[in-house]
Amino acid sequence: MYDREINSPVILEGQVLQAIPTPKIKLATIDDCRREMASVYRDARSGRINSQDGSRFIYMLSQIGKLIELADIEKRIEALENLNNGKA
Repeated sequence: MYDREINSPVILEGQVLQAIPTPKIKLATIDDCRREMASVYRDARSGRINSQDGSRFIYMLSQIGKLIELADIEKRIEALENLNNGKA
């Protein structure tokens, strides 16, 4: 399932069928990333995906989580700076 292009055709018994695209995964918050990491872990643990692919997916998800965290920290710092500038 993870080894081919998402929209590449699939050949079954001489018939070419268009692959159904996978639904987009919500990754807007750190909690969304945590849930997806847990899902990938369970898939790797059960053998639905190989552990090497699972490790790669977990790495990408952790990077997305770090970016979300940094964006949140940046917004908080900006709000504190604006608050401090108003008092000075």
